[in-house]
Amino acid sequence: MAPPKLTRSLISGFFRSLLANPGSPSLELGDEVLSYEQLWNYAGKITACLNDISAPSEDVVAILASRSLGAYGGILGILGSGRGYCPLNPKFPLERTLVMLKASGCKTLIVGQECAATLESLLPRLDKPLTLIVPDPEWEPANALLSSHRVVSARQLSKVADPSEPTLNGKPLDPNATAYLLFTSGSTGVPKGVAVSQSNAVAYMEYAAKRFGFHAGDRCSQNFDLTFDLSVHDLFTCWDAGATLCPFTEQTLTPATLIEDKELTCWFSVPSVAMFASKVGLLQPGEFPTLRWSLFCGEALSSSLAEAWQQAANNSILENLYGPTEATIAITWYRWDSATSPAECVRGLVPIGWPFDGQQVCAVTDELQPVATGESGELCLGGSQVTRGYLNDPEKTAKSFVRLAHTGDQIWYRTGDLVRQDERGCLFYLGRRDFQVKISGYRVELQEIDLVLREAAKTEVAVAIPWPLSEGSASGIVGVLSGSDPALDAQIIKTCEARLPRYMVPTRIYHFPQIPLNVNGKIDRGKITEMLGSWKD
Repeated sequence: MAPPKLTRSLISGFFRSLLANPGSPSLELGDEVLSYEQLWNYAGKITACLNDISAPSEDVVAILASRSLGAYGGILGILGSGRGYCPLNPKFPLERTLVMLKASGCKTLIVGQECAATLESLLPRLDKPLTLIVPDPEWEPANALLSSHRVVSARQLSKVADPSEPTLNGKPLDPNATAYLLFTSGSTGVPKGVAVSQSNAVAYMEYAAKRFGFHAGDRCSQNFDLTFDLSVHDLFTCWDAGATLCPFTEQTLTPATLIEDKELTCWFSVPSVAMFASKVGLLQPGEFPTLRWSLFCGEALSSSLAEAWQQAANNSILENLYGPTEATIAITWYRWDSATSPAECVRGLVPIGWPFDGQQVCAVTDELQPVATGESGELCLGGSQVTRGYLNDPEKTAKSFVRLAHTGDQIWYRTGDLVRQDERGCLFYLGRRDFQVKISGYRVELQEIDLVLREAAKTEVAVAIPWPLSEGSASGIVGVLSGSDPALDAQIIKTCEARLPRYMVPTRIYHFPQIPLNVNGKIDRGKITEMLGSWKD
C-alpha cells in the first residue's frame, strides 16, 4: 500500500491514523470490525475509480447510503479523490432527494446495497444519465432501468489500482474546495445548499482535536444521519485521533443502549436522544461509567436533562455545543458543572457559552448594530468556520451573510437565534428571531411546512406549529387549518409524508374557526401555541 500524501483537508487525519497504526480498528459495524488499512483498501478503490471516470469539473459526488461500509467507505473514497461529498438520505421523500441531487450538479452517485429500493424509485425520475458506483460485492443491480446509466460494480472496482495520494485530478487540494455539501430546510419549499469548504472543515477539526483530545483508545458514537452536519464530527474527530467509530444500527431501540454494549468513551447526540433514554429508565446514576466525553448539540439542552445525564455518565465531561450548518458543525461551547451551572441556566436551558478559539460572535439589533452587554439580540457568527453562502442562491446569501459596520469587510452569518451575552462573554439562548425551529435536532423552516399544508388542504390558511413543547424544544409538528374539511386530514398528512422528511410531517391536524392575528395583521403563532395548550379533544 503506497502511503497517501498528508494534505491539510478533512480526510488528512484519517490518513495520518492509517499511516501510524494501519492495523488499529477504525470501524465497528455490528459484529464486523475493520482496521484502518482494511477500510482504506475498500475506500481507496473508490478513490481510484473516481479519479479515472469523473470529469475534471466534477468537484462533488453524491452518495446514497446509510450506516454501512458503503456509506463510510464511500465518503472516504470521495474525499480521497480530492472531491467533496453530498449525502442523500434514503429516509427522505423521493421528491426532496431529486431536488437535492439536481441542485448539487452531481454526475456520479455512489449507492449502498441498503438503498436498492430507493435507487429503483429514483432512476425513472432522473432527467440525465449518471455514473453509478455500486461498491458492495454482494449486490450487482440487474435492473433494466440501469441501461441509460453507466454502472461500476464491485467486481469492476476490485480490478482498479490503489491510489497513491489524495489529489484533485493530479493537482493539490484547494483549501476553498468543497469538503461536503448539505441541504437545510428552505422557507420557499426548496432546500438550501450549504457548501462547506476544506478550510472551514479544517478550522473545526483542528480546534476539536485540541479541545476534546480524543485518542487511539477511544470508542466513539455515531448517532447522526449523514445528511446532518453533526455526523461530520462523528466520523472525522474519531478517525483523526485513530479511534474506533461505532455506529448504532437502525434496529437499535435507543442509541444510548450502545454505550454499555460497545463500551463507548465518547458520546455525541441531540438532547432528544438523551430525553428518550431518560424515559426508558437508562439514566440511572453511574449507568455509563466508560464515557469520558458527553457532547450535545442541535437543539436546546435543558438543565434537568444535563444533570441527569451527568449523573449517569459521572466520569465524563459534559459540554453543550452550538452551531448551524452555515458555521461548520459547532462554534460555541459550554461545560456543565453540577455545582454552578443550574444557577446559570435561563428558562431552564443550558447556556451555549463561548466561541471556539479563532471564531467570533456578536449579538445585534434588527439594524445590525451591536447590543449592550446583557441585552438580547440576534446572534451573528464570524471566523474561519463561516461558509461562503448558499449554493447558486445569491439572494438568500445576501440576506443571511452580511457585513457589520463596526467590523469592516468581515462576513458574518445571521443565525436568527436570539441571545444575550453576560459580562464574561457567555451566551444564553433565548429563542428564535423568525419561525425556524429545531425538531429532533433538525433545523426546520415552518414556512416550508406551511406551503405543503396549504397545497395539500387547498386552503390559504394553514400554519405549522412545533408541538408538543417540552423544556424549550418540540418533539414534533402539528398543522392548524381554517376553512378545510376535517374529513381530508388523513389525505393531507399522506401528502405531507410524500413531500417532507419524517421529522417535518405534522402528526395531527387541528381546525380553528379563525386563525388569530397579531397587531400587525400577521398570523400569531404564539397565540396559536397558547390555544393548543388549552385545547380539549
